[in-house]
Amino acid sequence: MTSASNRAIRSGLFLGAALGLAASPNAFAQSEPGTSTPNETVRSEVDGESVIVVTAARYVPSDEGETATKSNIPLIETPQSISVVTRDQIDLLNFIDAQQAVRYVAGVSGENYGPDLRFDFIQVRGFTPKQFIDGLATPVTTTIFSNGVDLYAFDSLDILKGPASVLYGSSPPGGLYNQRSRRASSELGGEVSFKFGEDQYKQGAMTLTGPLSDSIDARMTALIRDREATRNGVDAQRVMVAPTFTLHLGPSTDFTPLFYYQYDLVHGDTNGFLPAVGTLLPNPLGQISRKTNLGEPNYNKYERNQYGAGFELSHDFSDNLGVDVNFKYSDYDEEQRVIYGSGLDADNHTVYRASFPYAENVNSLAVDARLHGKVDTGAIEHTFLVGLDYRDVENYAAYGFQWAEPYVDTIDLFAPVYNKIVYAGTPITTLYNDQKLKQTGVYAQDQLRFGNFYVLLSGRYDWVDTDYRSPFVSIDTPGPYLNKKQHKFTYRVGANYVTDSGIAPYVSYATSFEPVLGSDSVTGVPFKPTEGEQFEGGIKFDGRALGDDVKLFATLAVFKINQKNVVSTGGGVLPVFGTQTGKVQVYGGEMEVVARIREQLSINGSYSYTHSEIKESNVAEEIGAPLPVTPKHKLSLLVDYTFQRGSLGGLGFGIGGRYVSTSAGSLPIAPNIYNPNPNPVLYSDNPVLFDAIIHYDTPGWRFAINGSNILDKRYVARCASFSNCTFGASRQVIGTVTKKF
Repeated sequence: MTSASNRAIRSGLFLGAALGLAASPNAFAQSEPGTSTPNETVRSEVDGESVIVVTAARYVPSDEGETATKSNIPLIETPQSISVVTRDQIDLLNFIDAQQAVRYVAGVSGENYGPDLRFDFIQVRGFTPKQFIDGLATPVTTTIFSNGVDLYAFDSLDILKGPASVLYGSSPPGGLYNQRSRRASSELGGEVSFKFGEDQYKQGAMTLTGPLSDSIDARMTALIRDREATRNGVDAQRVMVAPTFTLHLGPSTDFTPLFYYQYDLVHGDTNGFLPAVGTLLPNPLGQISRKTNLGEPNYNKYERNQYGAGFELSHDFSDNLGVDVNFKYSDYDEEQRVIYGSGLDADNHTVYRASFPYAENVNSLAVDARLHGKVDTGAIEHTFLVGLDYRDVENYAAYGFQWAEPYVDTIDLFAPVYNKIVYAGTPITTLYNDQKLKQTGVYAQDQLRFGNFYVLLSGRYDWVDTDYRSPFVSIDTPGPYLNKKQHKFTYRVGANYVTDSGIAPYVSYATSFEPVLGSDSVTGVPFKPTEGEQFEGGIKFDGRALGDDVKLFATLAVFKINQKNVVSTGGGVLPVFGTQTGKVQVYGGEMEVVARIREQLSINGSYSYTHSEIKESNVAEEIGAPLPVTPKHKLSLLVDYTFQRGSLGGLGFGIGGRYVSTSAGSLPIAPNIYNPNPNPVLYSDNPVLFDAIIHYDTPGWRFAINGSNILDKRYVARCASFSNCTFGASRQVIGTVTKKF
């Protein structure tokens, strides 16, 4: 059967399933979580003239400070940087995944491996952030702190910048991101949408919510997607469902079960692995196309199943005292087989290849219980929080590797020919990770208010107990489990003053830690946890004095992060070889503004300067080097305007521009017996990219066309090595039709 026939069959199945999603839309309805006002489009007559107003009540964040404090403290009162990409922003800008959603966020870079179809690659202030869902750690893989749950399942993406261990336990000093699931509402409403775009992009999605009875609200969110990619021979399918209920067990008690399931299947992808010569660097034979695929489209395959099931329970004992309990069990399974380009011959067109199958399973149980309340002691108002969280994670990963026939063969860089041999399946033979981790943390927080002056004090103590097997041995090796116990106290101190006009200067200091497995190869002493600290100061402005028809939130921040006890040869969750002498420093400044004016003009703008440097290392070549994929400069601005009156009422358009300066693709490599003259560090391109939007709204319907990189700029997002380069996202134009209820 031809590939065209396969695409036709997939498209037919896709459209049939998508129509199934749209069935019986009146059974449920959509509303934003809690008591927030749902988006709606209203037509009215004013002085005999038709007026269309498109409301986006939550475009500008204000009260979404829960990720930063695990409480209802507003963003303006939080003495630490946090960026919130709301559902209104996601819908307007048509962000498909989380790494796209940070395009207009200061201090955060995404798409570091181009338009990856599986994971969200994000860097925050120079570090890879941990991912959380509804405040609980996700079952991320050994090497990538992302599980790739579709962005459509969530109501917002919150990026907490700087150390967050004081509330979340082990995490990097750059910060974390937390995605908050869509919730059920007692108001009827909903939407069914269809998307069609370049690279055969097809998607059907719905979110429908409403009351099932006086005491039960429900929501169903679902998505099905079929797409190809810029690279030849690649296609991907995704199915995601996320039902939830809220049971009102009494006037002061809510019980909310939460569930998600997602299935991903990607054929033919290599996710980069192109040579630097011909992409980032000149090739005497010419530059290669972005469509080039050096893998085996009919052999390469990535498959993933994952789900999460849990609940949130909240009970108020009184107006000033309550308890919240979050629980989630998650299961993550992925398996891939991939033949990829591993090196370019001196003839500049023959590419050597390797075969790399990989499989991983992660099971995670997480629970977080906290008591919150308010109390006055004389002139001081206290908003306090005490909590206990527990995490139990089991992770098993293994791989195989081959670089000769019958597992792989060579391929021509400019004229690839596939299926030249019958490829023997490379067996998975080598253990990569076999680990059981238990983390228990107790924490407390108190916000003290003296009139308009606020002080935030937080502290936490963690115990981490890990059993693990030594990696890089045969999966049949019965080797014993080693045990590693680590513990750490972290804290945060901050203060700010909030004026009546909404201006809030602030300062803060916070610490973080991450466990490191193994022992120092020089001293033989077990590794200590990696420790981080951040000094931050800035000004926030929430626009409260500008009038009810102007919503604006802006932040100006400067920061300095120090990290010590870094193992120079590597780190992460695997035991590593090296000595623990490394120190890293990152400092910079950030400006960010989000505004919506008179329900007509939307603005997203940011600028950030980030300087990163390896201060100490036993690898001399690393000292003074910047952290990978950490651009010094990032500048972005998007403006969108909607007409309200006359024949153009409901029509809107927007234009945006993005600039990210060049960044290192890797750390320098010391000479070794295998490579006495290692290649130098390669730096990414630094393009200026433009986005555009045109949309038309009427009561009940929305039509939109979104384009990113509309000039189709060709650029290299990253070269992690001379044989592992990735093109940045090419032009993507997607049309959307949405029916709202």
